Amino acid sequence: MTSYGSYRTVRLAPQRGSISKALAKDSPLRRMDWIMILAALALSFGSSLLVWSATRGRDALTHGDPQYFLYRHLTNALVGVVLCAVTVGIGTRRLRTAVPFVYLGVLLMLVVTLTPLGSTINGQHSWIQFGGGFSLQPAEFAKLSIVMGMAVVLSARVDAGEREFPSSRSVVQALVLSAVPMGVIMLMPDLGSVMVMGVVIMGVLLASGAARRWVFGLIAAGAGGAVLIWKLGVLSKYQIDRFAAFANPSLDPAGVGYNTAQARIAIGSGGLTGMGLFHGFQTTGQFVPEQQTDFVFSVAGEELGFVGGIALIGLLGVILWRACKIARQATDLYGTVLAAGIITWFAFQAFENIGMNLGIMPVAGIPLPFVSYGGSSMFAVWIGIGLLQSVRSQRPIGV
Repeated sequence: MTSYGSYRTVRLAPQRGSISKALAKDSPLRRMDWIMILAALALSFGSSLLVWSATRGRDALTHGDPQYFLYRHLTNALVGVVLCAVTVGIGTRRLRTAVPFVYLGVLLMLVVTLTPLGSTINGQHSWIQFGGGFSLQPAEFAKLSIVMGMAVVLSARVDAGEREFPSSRSVVQALVLSAVPMGVIMLMPDLGSVMVMGVVIMGVLLASGAARRWVFGLIAAGAGGAVLIWKLGVLSKYQIDRFAAFANPSLDPAGVGYNTAQARIAIGSGGLTGMGLFHGFQTTGQFVPEQQTDFVFSVAGEELGFVGGIALIGLLGVILWRACKIARQATDLYGTVLAAGIITWFAFQAFENIGMNLGIMPVAGIPLPFVSYGGSSMFAVWIGIGLLQSVRSQRPIGV
């Protein structure tokens, strides 16, 4: 006679296939942080409506197709998700081994932008055009390569059990590694990306446990470097004017301060719940330049109001919260530093972008992660999500 227990075993055995494996406690899918992924998906695909609202009436940009940017933004988001999945599939260990090749590949792309193969958009010679309307901005991927490269260098001896904290030699090597792409990017010049990278470097050093004197030294060097750059005339006139307009918003509201002034009007007119999607006066009237990229937050503020803007910030906060959890639970210093670098990157870039829409930060041409239109930015941040998921997959089961 077959007992209930043996009967149950016989009945379940044929069902243990791919679905059961996927739902097993130690499966890759169960190890993913789905709260973070869902928040990133909501931002990436939900923001397509903001991009569409900002561009559907701009025939010069859309070539007569009101859905042009809508479809391209959705495509960029979909490609980003695929890149995230590929990154997770490769795994942390193989990615760590491939870091030198990633770094050299990105550095090569940066150098190419300075050749005749590169192109200038909005005063920055920082793009590579491939034809068919497809272009690439290598500086976005340089953020990734710096985070990954510094994580490898700073954690190598610590994870090997040779030291408790990174040595001064490791810190110097990591700083040199990050300085090379930053120097190339300054030649474009792309001050916004350099700002993000500078903050990321400090975040990485703090997370690695390196001596605090390095962080204080970097702050002092950054201040001195900013003065030197100003004195040597490295910055272009429009970049200098942007900082002047930030320091004195009433200096040239119809000129260099126009973008921020119009963005603030748009956000202020949104009130609590907004004017409704596709009904914002500033947006439909095309008063805010670059509204699908740098100033996309002004669309949310005007058409979705304070509630919509807070919801957008809240989703970004969810991603950062889950990323902080991943950093705390990482099984080695490499994972902790890698996660901390991505957290710093996402957090500062979001703060700078939203801040320049509100007029509390200088305009620096930095996209809002997961929201602004742009393939390079979307691809890079989704690869960042993939790296975070890879770090999380290394944690002990049940944590």
